Amino acid sequence: MTKKQRAAIIVERLAEVYPDNLCSLDYQTDWQLLFAARLSAQCTDARVNIITPMLFKLSLQDIADSDVETIEAIVKSCGFYRAKARDIVLCAQQLLAVHGGKVPQDMNKLLALPGVGRKTANLLRGDLFGLPAIVADTHCIRISNRIGLTTSTNPAIVEAQLIKIVASAEQNDLCHRFVLFGRETCKAPKPRCELCPLQDVCKLCTVKRKVQSK
Repeated sequence: MTKKQRAAIIVERLAEVYPDNLCSLDYQTDWQLLFAARLSAQCTDARVNIITPMLFKLSLQDIADSDVETIEAIVKSCGFYRAKARDIVLCAQQLLAVHGGKVPQDMNKLLALPGVGRKTANLLRGDLFGLPAIVADTHCIRISNRIGLTTSTNPAIVEAQLIKIVASAEQNDLCHRFVLFGRETCKAPKPRCELCPLQDVCKLCTVKRKVQSK
């Protein structure tokens, strides 16, 4: 079985387990998802969703006009809040000055926004514009390596490897399902392999079975 064939099986199985593949960050507008994604770096989505209702009471223009200290006070319970507050204010200013208050879909334009890396850019491209996108976050990297679809912990390499074997139309949804699967079953410290719906196509489960059979 090729990696592409295995990837197709994994896509199908996880879609059955997680038919709803909504982003775990709460948002209503394109810029709200952008700022929530910035806050989520080295912070749980649950914590971000506690913080953002206060932030999102402000308009994009309000945020652009705010001093950084005001935004810091709102996002302080989020890790690295000073850098994130600075990026959010600068980003709001740039969205208004350069992009008419809208989040751009072009990758290079997204990467030019303060605090936006490829992970965030791909999340925005996938969720906002329905474009093929691999969000190589910690869940995606951990799970795709354990399963045997990828061979690196470098996000850029993982992204490139998955793009080659996962159908374009399934890429964004699969990454969301990896997050749900990673939180529930394929946990970071101790995967619950006995409950895994991917046992027959997972490299880690196969290795475990061989060890147990000896």
